Amino acid sequence: MLFDAPDFDNHELVLFGRDPESGLKAIIAVHDTTMGPACGGCRMWPYATEADAVKDVLRLSRGMSYKNVMAGLPLGGGKSVLIGDPKTAKSDALFRAFGRMVESLGGRYIAAEDVGITVADVQVMGRETKHVAGLNHGAAASGDPSPFTAYGVYLGIKAAVKHRLGTDSLKGVRVAVQGLGNVGSHLCQRLADDGAVLVVSDIFADQAKQVVDRHGATAVDPSVIHAQDVDVFAPCALGGVLNEQSLPQLKAKVVAGGANNQLAVDAIGRQLRTLGVLYAPDYVINGGGIINVAGEVGGTYSKEAILAKVEAIHGTLADIFRRADAEDRPTNEVADQMARERLAAGRAKGMAKVA
Repeated sequence: MLFDAPDFDNHELVLFGRDPESGLKAIIAVHDTTMGPACGGCRMWPYATEADAVKDVLRLSRGMSYKNVMAGLPLGGGKSVLIGDPKTAKSDALFRAFGRMVESLGGRYIAAEDVGITVADVQVMGRETKHVAGLNHGAAASGDPSPFTAYGVYLGIKAAVKHRLGTDSLKGVRVAVQGLGNVGSHLCQRLADDGAVLVVSDIFADQAKQVVDRHGATAVDPSVIHAQDVDVFAPCALGGVLNEQSLPQLKAKVVAGGANNQLAVDAIGRQLRTLGVLYAPDYVINGGGIINVAGEVGGTYSKEAILAKVEAIHGTLADIFRRADAEDRPTNEVADQMARERLAAGRAKGMAKVA
């Protein structure tokens, strides 16, 4: 039963949508709207089972609540998934059907780009609903959020390297980047510009070849990217990469990447700490994209203000790392507690206004 699922975590709403004509099979999960309307990306992926899709959207949605509140944004947490192969199953009819599904929530959820979805796809959704963001047109259009996500991840890697390896420079630092989509490729550019040594992988060989040709990176099979002898492992693909099977093979001293839900289960965070691996909580380090989108949702877009908020990710992570050391606790537990404290404070403030 959905209410008893480990990842349900008191979601406010879970909506299942089906449109036989277009082939749409979608789920929208709204976790918490304490701080404002739920905002989070729409992901398209060929999930093996519907149960996998439900688990993913619930975990992603909760992560967005935590991500948005930790970034200080006036947004709640939500996420959506479309079940299908983004290489073969896309159509205008499908995205318009999903747009109508979003519109039915009356602004309670705002959709944006995520894995398998492009800005162009979101624009098609926008023909049926105004509750989309990350567009290329309009007075406050913010465009593709991926470069901002990558910038935040880059700054987070610098914060983690400083804390764990004791250096401000990335020159010569060995980084294994898993996933070379929009975020991973932009991240590689920034890392290469700083002199990092790159090892990369992607399930699409052509994307890996582009990064190899552009930056002199070494490409390896996706099945072994996590086991490379590097300083930093940067997961930028799908979640669950840190699990009971991969953990014993991990050689990096820092895990800091753009993927959501990198820990298969929360307990992995404690195991990482025991192993001496510094983990940058995913929803903190990858918050740059939603920070950019939030500028559009607010109706006015200032790139300078957005960049200032993204650059604050470095300091937020540094605070988490220090608190984790002071309390001898895993960084993911510390970040979760901080997020819950901020949400509780938001609820209390809202209740006080009502009273």
